[in-house]
Amino acid sequence: MFRSPGLRRIELAFLGSILGIYANVVAVSIYAFHHGGATAVGLVMFARMGAAAISAPFMAGFADRHDQRRVMLATDLVRVGTLAATAAAAAAGVPAGVYGLAILTSIVSTAFRPAEASLIPRLAGTPEELTAANVTSSTFDSVGAFAGPAAGALLYAVGGATLAFVAVSVTYLWSALFVARIPTVEQPRPVAHAHEEAGGIAAGFRAVRSEPRLRIVIGLYSAQTLVAGAYSVLVVVVALELLDLGNAGVGFLQAATGVGAVVGALVALALVGRRRTAANFGLGLACFGAPLLALAALPRTWAAVVALGLLGIGNSVVDISAVTLIQRTASPAVSGRVFGLVEAAAVGGLGVGSVLTPVLLHLAGVRWTLATAGAILPLLSLVMRRALVSIDAGAVVPDDQLDAIATVPFLDVLPLQRKEALASALQRVELQGGTTLFSAGDPGDRLYILSRGTIEIDLPTGPKVETAPAFVGEIALLRNVPRTATVRVVADSTFWSLDGEHFLDAVTGHSRSRSSADALIASRGMAFSG
Repeated sequence: MFRSPGLRRIELAFLGSILGIYANVVAVSIYAFHHGGATAVGLVMFARMGAAAISAPFMAGFADRHDQRRVMLATDLVRVGTLAATAAAAAAGVPAGVYGLAILTSIVSTAFRPAEASLIPRLAGTPEELTAANVTSSTFDSVGAFAGPAAGALLYAVGGATLAFVAVSVTYLWSALFVARIPTVEQPRPVAHAHEEAGGIAAGFRAVRSEPRLRIVIGLYSAQTLVAGAYSVLVVVVALELLDLGNAGVGFLQAATGVGAVVGALVALALVGRRRTAANFGLGLACFGAPLLALAALPRTWAAVVALGLLGIGNSVVDISAVTLIQRTASPAVSGRVFGLVEAAAVGGLGVGSVLTPVLLHLAGVRWTLATAGAILPLLSLVMRRALVSIDAGAVVPDDQLDAIATVPFLDVLPLQRKEALASALQRVELQGGTTLFSAGDPGDRLYILSRGTIEIDLPTGPKVETAPAFVGEIALLRNVPRTATVRVVADSTFWSLDGEHFLDAVTGHSRSRSSADALIASRGMAFSG
């Protein structure tokens, strides 16, 4: 993945962004504690999370209506400015300014991740590259989860709030520098999706409502964030009350989860070749919940370290699988808004889980609360097993079809999502030698990709023999004219056939594909392969 300049730069930009986000959370929390105690910390965190959850679906719309690179760059530059202003407010001793700017930064930040997640599929050339990019994002997120807070706290201790906020501003500047160097890739804008682009946030809801696979994935992902919210409370209670490890024990157990998350990214990378992303998603859900059940049954320190390490592995597998499934399922025209809804659901799930858990602890105690929270995801993954299998069955595109698309130059330049959609629409055609594929003057309604065998094309200059791989039929479709040549099958052959509607929707909606097709037609001449 890192051999791709676009993917390398977007991932390094994400690293800067995520380090800044986590470091800023700690710096703001420490500042709030010193100026208002634990109550101020809670109120500021609640305000930031609430503002982010409400604004995420709206901010994500920018990723669909504008160039995602520009959205990410604008987000970074605004955050550089808000953090510089936060540093100034801290230096001037204006807590209200620090809190207000922290909330504004949280709102602005919600535009970055949907734009990044929508852009990655356009930069990835293969399904493996796409999953590997998501693995990298998850790994950087895990690194940021412990490196960001550690750096924020250290800088605060060394130089106070002003230095900490200036340093966070630098991380966003780092991100902006890499975003600015991401190569330009075209966003296809087919006419068929024009109504989705103009539909505002409602288009994102319609996309989720009309696609069962999206509903299943987002629903289960929301359930995982609910349990993650419970975990954020339970890890403190387990360390202090159940295992009596003291304050340092909280960090110790969280470190075990962080290490597990990094290992989980490697596990997800090893699972890429299986092409069973939804099954991996279900496995990750079970691995996130089951450790809490085990800890309820065996409340020992060594068991907690192993269990929470396994929970971290499950967390990475869930994140990577869910993002990959959404990227390959949501329409490119609304993917930003879909990811905005996902982000809002995730923040909401974390908030609800963290609020409900203290109530359950009061009513049932620590071990029963662990058992209850831990049972949710394994049960859901078991109940939804058939649905997850059906997602994999519908999402996997056989390599033969993708290989056939790759032999057509003006189709191979399309983004991965569009190539997979075209590959899924291909129909296999077997013809014996001596058969006429089509004759000059016939209506042109399909493109034919020859994957095995030999054909003969009647040209004014004489017959021309083509062997696999080859393709015929594009002229009649692009020029809206009858077939301009007769094509016969010389030896038993296998074709992949693509109907005109899918072909034209893809090619005419992407300028690079259309110009490549026009150049190819010009080089062949009007009498070559209509």
